Amino acid sequence: MKAFTALFVYSLLLSFFRTSTALDAITPSQSIRDGETLVSAGRIFELGFFSPDSSKSRYVGIWFVVSNDTVVWVANRETPLENHHGVLKVTNKGILVLLDSTNTTIWSSNTSRTAGNKVNNPTAQLLDSGNLVVKDGNIESLLWQSFDHPCDTLLSEMKLGWDLVSGLDRYLTSWKSAEDPAPSEISAGLDRRGLPQLVVMKGDKIKVRLGFWNGLNFTGMTWLRPNPLFKYEFVSNEKEIYYEYKVQNNSTFLRYVINSSGIGEGFKWMDHTKSWELTTTTQSDECENYAHCGAYASCDINNSPVCACLKGFIPKSPKDWNSADWSGGCVRGTPLGCNDGDGFLTYKSVKLPDTSSSWFDRNMSLKKCEEMCLENCSCKAYANLDIRNGGSGCLLWFANLFDLVVVQIDGQDLYIRVAASILDHTEKSKHFGQKNQVIIIICSAILLMAMLVLGLLSYVRRKKLRMEGMNIRCQNDSNNEGWNEDMELPIFDLITISNATDNFAINNKLGEGGFGSVYKGTLHGGQEIAVKRLSKNSGQGFNEFKNEVTLIAKLQHRNLVKLLGFCIQENEKMLIYEYLHNKSLDSFIFDQSKSRLLDWRVRHNIISGIARGLLYLHEDSRLRIIHRDLKASNILLDNDMNPKISDFGLAKIFDGDQTNADTNRIVGTYGYMPPEYAGYGQFSVKTDVFSFGVLVLEIVSGKKSKELCNSDQHLNLLGHAWTQWIEDKPMDLIDEFLILGNSYILSEVLRCIHVGLLCVQQKPEDRPNMSSVVLMLSSDNSLPDPGQPGFFTDKALLGEDYSSRNEITCTMLKAR
Repeated sequence: MKAFTALFVYSLLLSFFRTSTALDAITPSQSIRDGETLVSAGRIFELGFFSPDSSKSRYVGIWFVVSNDTVVWVANRETPLENHHGVLKVTNKGILVLLDSTNTTIWSSNTSRTAGNKVNNPTAQLLDSGNLVVKDGNIESLLWQSFDHPCDTLLSEMKLGWDLVSGLDRYLTSWKSAEDPAPSEISAGLDRRGLPQLVVMKGDKIKVRLGFWNGLNFTGMTWLRPNPLFKYEFVSNEKEIYYEYKVQNNSTFLRYVINSSGIGEGFKWMDHTKSWELTTTTQSDECENYAHCGAYASCDINNSPVCACLKGFIPKSPKDWNSADWSGGCVRGTPLGCNDGDGFLTYKSVKLPDTSSSWFDRNMSLKKCEEMCLENCSCKAYANLDIRNGGSGCLLWFANLFDLVVVQIDGQDLYIRVAASILDHTEKSKHFGQKNQVIIIICSAILLMAMLVLGLLSYVRRKKLRMEGMNIRCQNDSNNEGWNEDMELPIFDLITISNATDNFAINNKLGEGGFGSVYKGTLHGGQEIAVKRLSKNSGQGFNEFKNEVTLIAKLQHRNLVKLLGFCIQENEKMLIYEYLHNKSLDSFIFDQSKSRLLDWRVRHNIISGIARGLLYLHEDSRLRIIHRDLKASNILLDNDMNPKISDFGLAKIFDGDQTNADTNRIVGTYGYMPPEYAGYGQFSVKTDVFSFGVLVLEIVSGKKSKELCNSDQHLNLLGHAWTQWIEDKPMDLIDEFLILGNSYILSEVLRCIHVGLLCVQQKPEDRPNMSSVVLMLSSDNSLPDPGQPGFFTDKALLGEDYSSRNEITCTMLKAR
């Protein structure tokens, strides 16, 4: 009896020892039964039996350990088990087999080893990459791997594309449904016809075309940029053509899935929420449907209608086209002349057309490419093959142009062949000599003379009106000394403004600030205006009024609000601005319903526009101007959501090479002021840079700068952003509406957060200037690490709790 007991204990210990030392692999003497699993060495992936969703069928699959319902690979996709009696084994020949309860093989792997070659001690092992491999134990050669047979998920280090030696094509196929992992008719892979391009197919038809590799990304995936999460590469040589990505940190879990609707989605595991976050999607609008507008037409999601024939082309079926059926596309309105004067029209910032009928040369110059296209009457268009370093290589199209899409960022130039008769005047002069140039010069000179005469007459009239206005102003206001009589601005009379605003009716009131109120008005001709009416009780009002008029009269930039004129009469001081229907930025980003209208494209455009406007003020205008009150409520938005900086009442002009100044009167808005200004009255261009950084973080997060983001640590937005950054959790800062809308480009968001933190650093000398900021936002160059920001928690630099203070424009403080 003792001997039996000892034998039992020994067998139990041996079984436990074998299990604990072979958790990630099996040999021919071992197997995996339903209920047992293999776990990779780093405990990242697990292999076992499962039933998808509410199905009772059993499959062998691989899933993430942190998310056991996220299956990334299935062995027997089309041959499920009907009970829990399945067994997975590896044979002595190195073949994986799945057996049912009757010992019948229902699925097996195919080895790449030719028949007759001997396999020694084969091992099936689950790697930390999620790859299930079968190896020859003696020579460690690879016999088979699951990465060569992907399902619906692309993982890090998995190749998507062709092995040209073996003829193996690795592509994704979506599940038929949540309950059935069998391959559907939706697939995603590389189309090798012409220049290889990434496509999503529905059966044998292209559903979505993600484009070819242009050296930086796929032409239809402009959001695919270098970022701290992963790196990627595209390889094309005589042996293989493939795309793959690799995560930079093994603790970061990413996956790319093609769903049954044909939409590709990228996910990142968020450990703090224990859930997958959607980071990218391949199909967000109708222009991404393949050939949505047919041949020789462009699709622009920002236009209405989205489809338009290319210049020189007309709808093939005008009736269908006018009924919003654009599938028939367009045809040439004027036949080509072949070698008799054809030329090229340039289309900028586009996703290049379908390359399945193209020819390419990686070494040819663009000039030679143009010449080759002109020499071949079948050539329809040409473009650079690689966009890096100014562009290189040649890409020619020899069939109708399909799937041409206008993109907002990182588009390419396309040169489309047209008949000489439809070339614009510039291109005609290039091809037909100097005759037209002479005509253009003569016409331009006549036009210039006419403009000079009209300008002189306009100047004389404005001068007369200005002098009349000066006389009224001198009679009605005793504080008008020092006005610049050469200021080129119209003067409005009080009656005109009163009529335009319905005598400043309350329903026309747009808002109220520290110096007064702003009203909407409509002039007699129908032009809408915004009237800034300074408060009569404001002791500082006249100086700020004169300052704003003087400054803005000399400034012209697309990202600065346009001043139309002013009125100073009967103790009234008013500024007349262009009216912007979308009002101010704060009415969008801090409003739960309206913030949903700000997708990432719009927010990124707003950030870039503000940066360009500040660069103009600091470096490119005739005067070096420090705004000193840059905040969300002082950023106005036009009909296209383009930002315009407004309210220059607190601005200061720097002379010559002056870089900083001191003041005993601190004015501005808490939450946007840097510590050296709020505490000591020191201001410079870096004051505006700090405010810009705060704005960037507000736009990305949707939170106010003074809002308490972390009640436990009493952190405002800057403190919260810094904490998330140093804890490597910058994604937690992103506005939840961006995440829910799946509209953001991860690399761009992370870069904006990075730039924002660089701008709000404690010391002014550590902050970049605006020229550097504009470059940082528009390039992919590496950025320096940010230092600790000059942020306040519950007790601010001056010993006050600013979170309870109203956000007003003018605040009086004594400098310490």
